[in-house]
Amino acid sequence: MRIHAVPVLTDNYVWLIEGDQRQCAVVDLGATEPVLAKIAELGLIPQAILLTHHHADHTQGIAAFRAHYPVPVYGPSTEAQTWVTNPQVDGAVIDLPHMGSFEVWLTPGHTRGHITFITDGAAFTGDTLFTAGCGRLFEGTAAQMLASLDRIATLPDATYIYCGHEYTADNLRFAQFVEPDNQSIARRAAQMTPMRLRGEPSVPATLAEEKQTNPFLRIRTPLLRQAIEKFAHQYLSDAQAFGVLRRWKDEFDGLPPLSFK
Repeated sequence: MRIHAVPVLTDNYVWLIEGDQRQCAVVDLGATEPVLAKIAELGLIPQAILLTHHHADHTQGIAAFRAHYPVPVYGPSTEAQTWVTNPQVDGAVIDLPHMGSFEVWLTPGHTRGHITFITDGAAFTGDTLFTAGCGRLFEGTAAQMLASLDRIATLPDATYIYCGHEYTADNLRFAQFVEPDNQSIARRAAQMTPMRLRGEPSVPATLAEEKQTNPFLRIRTPLLRQAIEKFAHQYLSDAQAFGVLRRWKDEFDGLPPLSFK
């Protein structure tokens, strides 16, 4: 299996998963033309579209793409729009000829029905787990997102995380702010500038690297937890600490606050 990154829109990634006999699956079709061009360049034959959630920057290329390749669309059953032809539930297994199997995990938080696709040492996490961060809580709760990340964290450490956006450098700035003494974060951040100047994607990363540098996978580590509770001026449960950390990240980025349930 080979996985190709297709940058689209401002900072999104569409992933092309290449199997045997030039077959491929397309993950999170946020735009059409760059994906069609990459497929033609590589000589691939699309077999399916995999969608992690319903947001437009992950779905708006579907209709035009299917005018060229009328392939099935696998997406969350609870977010099934007209473009989802094969709704998926937690624990489902998608078998694609020449591509292997994809296990479906329900990973809510960013949206209520967000799913993650697991296959052959790779996890396509959409906007649930980002490299060095996590998605905003637009529809779900802090407790849901924490449970989703805890579940992803049970995968083997060698699993590669393929997320939906190029956010690593920005996420690491916040990670350094909340864990200034974490040398793993410092080393990873130092790699970002030359990597991005060369035009290289910072995605994927291994789950092991995420566990060392992603604050949203580290809320139970003592020093970070102390920093979160100092910011909140109170002792917190795990879910509360996660919600506070996510709100802290929003404030750090200058984003408008969300109402956490």
